[in-house]
Amino acid sequence: MKGIEVDGRRVLVVNLDGVLRAWDGTCTHEEADLSTGFLLGERVTCPLHLSQFDLTTGEAVNPPATVPLKKFIVIVENGEVYVELD
Repeated sequence: MKGIEVDGRRVLVVNLDGVLRAWDGTCTHEEADLSTGFLLGERVTCPLHLSQFDLTTGEAVNPPATVPLKKFIVIVENGEVYVELD
């Protein structure tokens, strides 16, 4: 799990069993940086109020967060990782 910032936007990149995925890196409940949270299996736990998100779907698994994370497209070319933000 790695957090990056692009043009003031937090992005969370995770490697789940060899598949790179990218999500909005800010908790949908409050402005917490998910990269400072906890990764256990396919879930990230927000460090602020302990909401969890499924990193295969982006869905909020438990409250207080109820809104899913936005997913971004990841492209790997020649060993370089690119994230398509919008």
